[in-house]
Amino acid sequence: MYSSWATPPDFSPQRANPVDGSEGFVAGDERATDNLQTRAGPRKGQNRGVRILVATDSIGPLSSRQAGEVIASGWSPAAEVSVLPIGEAGAGFVAAYADLAGLTTSSRVADGLIVTTGRGPDTAVVQVLGPKAGPGIPYEQSSRAIGDAIADVLHSRPLRRLMVDLAGLWVHDAGAGLLAALGATADRPLDEGVARLEGLSELDLTPARALLGEAELIGVVPASQLSQQLLGLRGITSRAGREAGVVPELMLRTDASLEAFARRASAAHAESPGAGTCGGLGFAVLALGGKLSTGPALALGSVAGQEALRGVDLVVTGCSIFDFASRGGGVVAATAEAAAAALSPCIVIAGEVLIGSREMRTMGIEAGYPVHESLSETARRVARSWSW
Repeated sequence: MYSSWATPPDFSPQRANPVDGSEGFVAGDERATDNLQTRAGPRKGQNRGVRILVATDSIGPLSSRQAGEVIASGWSPAAEVSVLPIGEAGAGFVAAYADLAGLTTSSRVADGLIVTTGRGPDTAVVQVLGPKAGPGIPYEQSSRAIGDAIADVLHSRPLRRLMVDLAGLWVHDAGAGLLAALGATADRPLDEGVARLEGLSELDLTPARALLGEAELIGVVPASQLSQQLLGLRGITSRAGREAGVVPELMLRTDASLEAFARRASAAHAESPGAGTCGGLGFAVLALGGKLSTGPALALGSVAGQEALRGVDLVVTGCSIFDFASRGGGVVAATAEAAAAALSPCIVIAGEVLIGSREMRTMGIEAGYPVHESLSETARRVARSWSW
């Protein structure tokens, strides 16, 4: 059943044993749920009655679902194992959510950007990936491309829910280009970057809000940016400008342009936490009446996630590199937090484990296991240690 992923490329493991030497268990919205995969084992054997949740980030070339199924094979068929696709904004979110909700995805290249959409009967997800962020402030970069992708989806069919991964573009225009693509109008160009917003005095979002209609809009962002402010000393201009050594006068003018735009678009959200996420794209979502969330929160908070966490005995998460700098990323952190709330131990299987047991414990991780030879073989080894 798992043969196509049973032997993925090697991940340069550190060792085959857990980092902390642990050898066993110590006591201590929407129904985007159709594709939660649960494998129930027979009611006999050493894993009798054990419930395990596998919620892993992508590992190497494997998507969250693929990696999760390979890991689950280590415990199957003796235990009841649920695989929950889960991903982070700017990385594996779109693929994971499409697998979770049963959406059909397609990708295309437009003007050097990769546009990916996932569509279902009343739900859609959108992501636009461009070049990686550079130093300083991208004064002339526009967010119009992501607005065009959203408009395309909205024109195709009525939606109940639309999720947009905001982490794929390097912009600084507070979503002005996105709003322009949806029909917003102003007395200054909205789709030519923050530099052209200076002097704006008139702005009308009525056409954009009309196009969105009754659809619930959710901007998906990295957890680290959920509280990012748009304006002022803690805003995106001050932060990016100081890091790049931008002269204060230019930073003040840029921040003033963003403030004038934000006050006219939605004064109530100009200073909201998260308005500055992803170059201000979070603000555009809030201005349209939407909300912000993270990819892991959507998966773990779904009916499928809550169902899988109920009465779970062990939570297994994973990533490509589990090190001190990234701590495995947002998926690992959120999954460990969910496991703690469920009073269950959490372990990590990763391509490489470069973090000590003390740091793991502060994150709520019991042990970390680097991949040895293949992911499937490592999963079987780990399962022998975590069986009771």
